[in-house]
Amino acid sequence: MLDIKWIREHKEEVQRAAERKGIPLSIEDLLASDDRRRSLLQEIEQLRQARNRLTRETNDLMKNGKQEEADESKAKVREVNGKLTVLENGLSEIEAELHTLLLQVPNITSTDTPFGRSDEDNVEIRRVGEPAQLNFEALDHIALGELHQIIDLPRGVKTAGSRNYYLKGAGVQLHRAVQQLAVDLLTSKGFTLLEVPLLVRTAAMMNTGFFPAGEEQTFRIADDDKWLVGTSEVPIVSFYSNEIVDVTHPLKLAAVSQCFRNEVGSAGRDVHGLYRVHQFAKVEQVILCRANLEESEQMLQELTQNAEELLQLLELPYRVMAVCTGDMSQKTYKQYDLESWMPSRQAYGETHSSSNILDFQARRSNIRYRDDQGSLKYCYTLNNTAVASPRILIPLLENHQEEDGAIRIPLALRPYMNGMERLVPNI
Repeated sequence: MLDIKWIREHKEEVQRAAERKGIPLSIEDLLASDDRRRSLLQEIEQLRQARNRLTRETNDLMKNGKQEEADESKAKVREVNGKLTVLENGLSEIEAELHTLLLQVPNITSTDTPFGRSDEDNVEIRRVGEPAQLNFEALDHIALGELHQIIDLPRGVKTAGSRNYYLKGAGVQLHRAVQQLAVDLLTSKGFTLLEVPLLVRTAAMMNTGFFPAGEEQTFRIADDDKWLVGTSEVPIVSFYSNEIVDVTHPLKLAAVSQCFRNEVGSAGRDVHGLYRVHQFAKVEQVILCRANLEESEQMLQELTQNAEELLQLLELPYRVMAVCTGDMSQKTYKQYDLESWMPSRQAYGETHSSSNILDFQARRSNIRYRDDQGSLKYCYTLNNTAVASPRILIPLLENHQEEDGAIRIPLALRPYMNGMERLVPNI
């Protein structure tokens, strides 16, 4: 959420951000609503002052035995109270309207964010590693999973419906190994590991900027104010909600958790195999820092570098993309996507994402710190997907397959796989 005073002072910039992010919102309507609110507040304050004055006069008249004049003054007080009731009810309605509009206001975007309408307009910054040149007919991750009996989609669909799966045997080991590798990498870099709630209140989703726009993508627990999180970013940021924190040194938090997404509207998009599923596991990294653009940019680069290091440990070719305005979420100021090479697609596919949110989440969540002068300010928050599985299994299986159907285990994963060097199909 942005401060209404700041919006008023930068209304053209905020309107431009809404248009570029495809959010149908009139900043002029929002400011007009705020004007009505402020006008009503002024009227209400004047009436309250008049009521207080009349009440004092009434008391003085009664003390002096002037009952008739006191009764007239009481009648005026009742009249003022009647007007106040009408105006206060109107104020409540306008404040609710204004709050609804404020929840739709997007974050602005950085000056180096490319302009565009979709992921097709994202801009490549760099590539690391060369896509494998396989001199044999390569299999996709589902065929490899079936060959090795480590992925079972039909039984996943039978049990839970579309976009569900089972992992078996070494598939589960790989799934857990990449997560533990990411956890160990982050803890070695000073991140504090959290075990987080997966069911959260509506307020947590609102405060972290996932609602109201993302409700249709989220699974709700019927008849309860609880939602299944699509990322542990929500409970990690909420950990400090309504608190004053010390960010003399940035707070670095991480969590490994299950995640759940409805994927409404994604029919026909990336539906093959494990790319877009309803349930997955994710190691998330979150940083809270001072409200300083230079420091937050440094933290964004650090988060992104952590994810890149993980991909390099997995020996996967990847590229870093600057995400354009039209492919950004409402809350994001600046974003990078990391895309890993997926041989079955003959293309890169997104496996990681890094975002700088500025104070958008902290303002909603009321997370503040004291600056050097002792004044309270809202923190900046940033996040990144250290690794998401089973999506990461797609490039992991496909890039490391061998002609005989075996799959080579990257060196960094072998300690988590009981020293296993290759997966050999049971033929």
